[in-house]
Order: sequence, then C-alpha cells, then structure tokens
Amino acid sequence: MSKSERPNQLFRNLNAKVASIPMVLTALVIFVGGSAWTVLYSFTNSKLLPRLNFVGLDQYYRLWSTPRWLVSIENLLVYGVLSLVFSLVIGFLLAALLDQKIRFEDTFRTIFLYPFALSFIVTGLVWQWLLNPEFGIQGVVRGLGWESFNFDPLYNSDIVIYGILIAALWQGTGLIMCLMLAGLRGIDEDIWKAARVDGIPTLKTYLFIIIPMMRPVFITALVIIAAGIVKVYDLVVAQTSGGPGIASEVPAKYVYDYMFFAQNLGQGFAASTMMLLSVVVVIVPWAYLEFGGKKRG
Repeated sequence: MSKSERPNQLFRNLNAKVASIPMVLTALVIFVGGSAWTVLYSFTNSKLLPRLNFVGLDQYYRLWSTPRWLVSIENLLVYGVLSLVFSLVIGFLLAALLDQKIRFEDTFRTIFLYPFALSFIVTGLVWQWLLNPEFGIQGVVRGLGWESFNFDPLYNSDIVIYGILIAALWQGTGLIMCLMLAGLRGIDEDIWKAARVDGIPTLKTYLFIIIPMMRPVFITALVIIAAGIVKVYDLVVAQTSGGPGIASEVPAKYVYDYMFFAQNLGQGFAASTMMLLSVVVVIVPWAYLEFGGKKRG
C-alpha cells in the first residue's frame, strides 16, 4: 500500500473514537469544567448563591487561620498515613496466608470481604456501638471482671481519629486482600520452585522477588486507598459527627458544612480547591515517574 493510500491517523479506529466521545465530553464538562468553576469562585465572597465578586486570597487566608480546618488537615494526615500503611500490610499478609491453599479458603475470603459490601454509614453505626463505653467492647470486658479496662476512643478527643481508623480498616482491608491475592495467584509457580531450590527463605522471597513483581497490583491498591482517604466523610459523620468538639473533623466534612449549613460557598470552594491541590501534588509526580520515565527510556 502506497503512502497516499494509507488511512489518515485521525480516522484510524474511528468507531472506538466515536464511542469514547460521550466519556470525553463528560470528563471535560463535568470534571475539568466543574473543577475550574470551583477554583474560580473560591476567589469570591459567594454566600448562599455563587456570585463573581472577587476578593482575592481572602478566603484562603481565612481558611488557613481557622482552627477547625487545621484540625481537619491534621486528622487527614494521621488517618491517611496509617490507613495506607495498615491497609497494604494487613491486606498483603491476609492474602499471603490465604495463598497457602488452606482449607475453607472460600469461606475465609468471603468473611474478610463481606464488610466491604456494607456502606460507610452502616459501618460507622456498627463501630459506634462497638466502641461505646457502656454497651460495647469496654462494657463487655468490664462485665467479665476487668474493671480497669478502658477502650473508648470515640469519646477521647486525643485518640478519636484512631477509632475511625479501626472502622475504616475493618471495612476496606478485605478488598485490598482480594487484590493482593489475585496478584499472588498470578505469580508463576516456577519462581517459587526456583527460590526453594536456591535455598532462599520465604520472607526474602516475598520481599525481594514477589513484591517487586506485584508492583502494578500495589499501585492499583494505592490509588483505591488514596481515593478513599481524600473523600472520607460519611464514616466520620456516622461515628462522631466531627466530635468530641471538632476533634474528628476532616476536610470533606468542612467543605460540606460550609457549603450547605453555613451557606458560605466561597469558603467551601476554597477548601475544595485545597483538597484538589493535594490530589494534584500526589498524582502529578506519580504520573511523571510512572509514564514519563518509560517514554524517556
């Protein structure tokens, strides 16, 4: 076929490109357009309704001088780091144990994954009851004779975020376990045989051979966990409603309260923009290392 007879690059895979138009328009109009609109109005003093009355960076100065916002950022950092670490570690350990071809594997896998089928509201209410000092775990243990036992994180402002973390790990770890188990099942059995022949201990095999080979699985799990961290809201509302006081506030709740209860859209948009910026700060370096390095290579 001569060069002049070759189809234009624009018209290659035309059916697939036409089929993707609705999704492209949705991404441009809803996601990109909505994000741009939010950033624009974050520089205004919009109250109940959006209005283009620009006040510069006033909303951001107010945002970062508000104790409630600072507490929510601190909580998000603590919750995010611990949730990321424990979800990956616990999920991988559970997957490694199930990968040993144990009996009743299907039953255990179902039990571990079942909490993920529940909504965050249900999970929050369940763990609110379990962590209740009168009727929950503390009450049961004290009823058995250990009167000095204390376990009431939701009622202690210093550790309330850890009570929320427990509920989040209970619900989400099962999904990470299933992702890790799928990755482990995709490892060629010959690799395990070669490691045994070479006398490599099981722990070192996991650390230096298996885990590096599961890099795409870990990236997928990382994205899923990170998305859940940034948008955590309903779990906090169901368990503590941000209390005691403002001890368990998170950015998403701050945005919602200012936009729909305080009727201060400008402040809510400023907080939303900072949440968007935090996502960009994480995503851009990751995308550059993940895809930019490959193109250079």
